[in-house]
Amino acid sequence: MTEIQPNSQNLEDTATELLVKLRQKQGSWVEWGQAIAYLQKNGYNPQTIFEATGFEPIQQNQVIVGSQVYASMEKCGASAETLAYYKQKSSDVLYELRGLNQEDRASTADLTFEYKLDADVVRDIAKAVKDFSWFPNLPEGFSKHPGDAVAYQSWKFAKQKSDLSERSRLIAKGLRFAHSESARKQLEQLLMDFSVAPKVAPPILPFYRLESDEDLPRILPVIGELPLTQEDLKAVPLITEIEPFRMVKFAGEQAWVSLPGWKVLLNAEDPVVVIGNSDIFPNPHQSKIEPIMIVIDRAQREWDISNYFVFDNGESIDFQWFETAPKIPLLGKMIVLVRPKKVLDEEFTKDAWQIDE
Repeated sequence: MTEIQPNSQNLEDTATELLVKLRQKQGSWVEWGQAIAYLQKNGYNPQTIFEATGFEPIQQNQVIVGSQVYASMEKCGASAETLAYYKQKSSDVLYELRGLNQEDRASTADLTFEYKLDADVVRDIAKAVKDFSWFPNLPEGFSKHPGDAVAYQSWKFAKQKSDLSERSRLIAKGLRFAHSESARKQLEQLLMDFSVAPKVAPPILPFYRLESDEDLPRILPVIGELPLTQEDLKAVPLITEIEPFRMVKFAGEQAWVSLPGWKVLLNAEDPVVVIGNSDIFPNPHQSKIEPIMIVIDRAQREWDISNYFVFDNGESIDFQWFETAPKIPLLGKMIVLVRPKKVLDEEFTKDAWQIDE
């Protein structure tokens, strides 16, 4: 699969040609993903593409990511049968493999093709394979094959269940996907061993919420030290705050944000901030998805079981809690998650006389 390149015509003609192909659904969905990625890279926003082609933004994202997964499957040796099958259908299945490294994408795609699995099932399988890849040494009796990764997850969860019906369901699931004979034996032993292993719970996510104006100070430019001239005063550009966290950018393309002096931040040696959404972390009590700031201390790279860490997943940074020390290098420890301040009516609160009454 080759990346789309501009033809001899100019960029606008190339984009028009791609929009027509998308509108008429010409080619495979893999080619649609390549075309949409090309258009977005060259200045076409998702809404414009939707209006011209009928591809909704969420669908655009799915086929772009799916086509990238497909390209890595080609590169890392997925079977010809798997490639032929997924080139024609199931972009939603390949989308679920996006978090895996390229080799695991290829081998897991072969597994999903073999069993003709849908996206909901593949989502759980992808998580099992990803979690399995953190082990510095493979668990006893389980091979690197993605089927054994699913078998291990089932074996681990089954050991933690006292309910016999749930335990049996997990064992059956593990036996269905187990690739090696040794993995099958590990699962079969649970049919005779009814002891329950304690479950290790992940640490509580370190969420904070900004609650007051004092927690969210304004950021102001510093002109210099007096005496200053009128030209000095005019030289400082207008500072625009970006909500909901009042970030500030300047000409150097570096943004800054001010946070309260919480002890965990004062103790950090090399803290940096990234912005994300709250749904990237597991939170069963989450009532809505909202933007969050993620504070990482880049100096703390030694694994411990009580924290989440940041790592490179091959395409971008990601966050994970590791039950055992991983074999991959850690880039830093996640120390604070910051939710935006809740505001009922910001305009109302600006009028102090209304509050006094």
